[in-house]
Amino acid sequence: MRLPDSFLDELRARTPIAALIGRRVKLARSGRQWKGCCPFHGEKTPSFYVYEDGYHCFGCGAHGDAIGFVMQSQGASFMEAVELLAGEAGLDIPKPTEAAAEAERVRLDLHGILQAAAELYQRNLFAPQGAAGLAYLRNRGLTEETIRSWGLGWSGDGRGALTQALAGDDVTPARLMESGLLRPGEDGAPRGELFYNRVMFPIRDRRGRVISFGGRMLGDGQPKYVNGPETPVFSKRRALFGLDFARDAVRNKTPVVAVEGYMDVIALHQAGFGGAVAPLGTALTADQLELLWQLSPVPVLCFDGDQAGARAAARAADAALPLLAPDRTIRIATLPDGEDPDTLVRGRGAAAFNAVLDSARPLSDALFDLLKEVGGAATPEQRAAFRARLSAAAGRIGDKALAAEYRRELLDRFFASTRRGGAPAPRRHAARPVPAEATADAERIRTLTAVLLRHPALLPRVEEAYAILPLPTRAQRLHAAVQAYVDDAEHLDFTGLIAHLTSLRLADDCAWALGEIPLPLPECAGPNATAAEAEAGWWTIYGLMRRGSLEAEVAAARRYFEAEPSQAAQQRLIALCAALESSRRGDHGLDAVTED
Repeated sequence: MRLPDSFLDELRARTPIAALIGRRVKLARSGRQWKGCCPFHGEKTPSFYVYEDGYHCFGCGAHGDAIGFVMQSQGASFMEAVELLAGEAGLDIPKPTEAAAEAERVRLDLHGILQAAAELYQRNLFAPQGAAGLAYLRNRGLTEETIRSWGLGWSGDGRGALTQALAGDDVTPARLMESGLLRPGEDGAPRGELFYNRVMFPIRDRRGRVISFGGRMLGDGQPKYVNGPETPVFSKRRALFGLDFARDAVRNKTPVVAVEGYMDVIALHQAGFGGAVAPLGTALTADQLELLWQLSPVPVLCFDGDQAGARAAARAADAALPLLAPDRTIRIATLPDGEDPDTLVRGRGAAAFNAVLDSARPLSDALFDLLKEVGGAATPEQRAAFRARLSAAAGRIGDKALAAEYRRELLDRFFASTRRGGAPAPRRHAARPVPAEATADAERIRTLTAVLLRHPALLPRVEEAYAILPLPTRAQRLHAAVQAYVDDAEHLDFTGLIAHLTSLRLADDCAWALGEIPLPLPECAGPNATAAEAEAGWWTIYGLMRRGSLEAEVAAARRYFEAEPSQAAQQRLIALCAALESSRRGDHGLDAVTED
């Protein structure tokens, strides 16, 4: 009896192979794999490796998947191994009916149809009709190699070109509707193309087969993103965008990180983070968490730093709790406000995202803060409710020993926080002496001051770093006045700030900072720089001034964040890491702030 590939794929996905083999072989973690002594030939030095989807012995050559291991280790037939694993996974083995055989044929047909559509969409992208889509992708920083390797495309105008193009391959409208490419009308008949005037993102399964598409509309149209519907080959809750690429990357010890969008995943892969994946426009499901754990025992879930990101993190933690085990958990990383992974790596480089990953927090740590935010802990009533939430969260963990450890850690922190009565204030660093290259550094300080005048909202994020510089008297006066303005003003803008400083008789000091003497200011301090460009330039110049001490400052910032995690501490750590990377490569790109 031939079993459907879809059933066998599901059986393998639901069978944690390391746990299966670990019943017979003593395994030890080796990077992202496991290793042990081969059960099929006598050896004293381990050469038997277990990966996320199979095993291989470098001594005797034995290899296979979960089904193969049961067959080899127990002398079972193929069907006996399948029956054993299916029973453990809670799956019913499909009956050999004509209907089941037809469903499998349809499935195989749909993979071929979707692949043909993907190829057509990519041809469209590089044709004149796809010029707007190609320009959009290039403007988002993607190289042609990346665009082609991910199979990105352009849907066309949706006026029947897809149906006409695939008709030559005997693909009927009914089959296109089954594959999710045509919309059904009220009578159930194919009505029109689902995707039109959209940049197309093929969604693939773990084996690299196209199973659906996501489409992004350009301009102001809504909805901005559309995913294909549920089909015989596509289930949104059981797929991850980028999974096929990530499976290859994690063998090289790349961190596994779940982000929110298609462009985030692709931008991270292009920047060297090959373990990035994303759910398909929804909160992480239990099935998607299982897929992540097949890649890594401790994947990182990355969320925005705003309230929506906090809610998403809370939902993810809630979904993960019942599934936690001593050998699998998650870490929570938070992005700086206003940033997503795509903008972060494009604007500040890979070092900035590395800092986000480095500052990812264990689930128990993040869970404490997430549950505290739900109702606060200021009054006795709030603290009692908070304590109850902590206990209830620990109680949702299925593994009883792990649940007890979580309960102990969460409550220990609860009692410590109620005794402490609040976090200590950040420590200020002592001022350092003026560097030897005084002339160049004086001009850099003037540039840093000019950036703060142009973008006063930046001051809270850089104030501690700015304050330890050897500021001249003019910069000190402006610093104090800008700080007071930031604390009191309802709206922070350049025009209002200059008017305020002029009223304080600081016009000459402003002219010193914003003038073109002795050197023109770089673009980051100019009137046309965006807030992101200004901040990136500020930290780059700061890195040039502090090259000798940046590594120590990064280490100190990381220790402070670990001791007192906060949005401000994380932003400072990310910025210092980016400044350190810039100073190491000498890539400051600021022609007006040159070495003497």
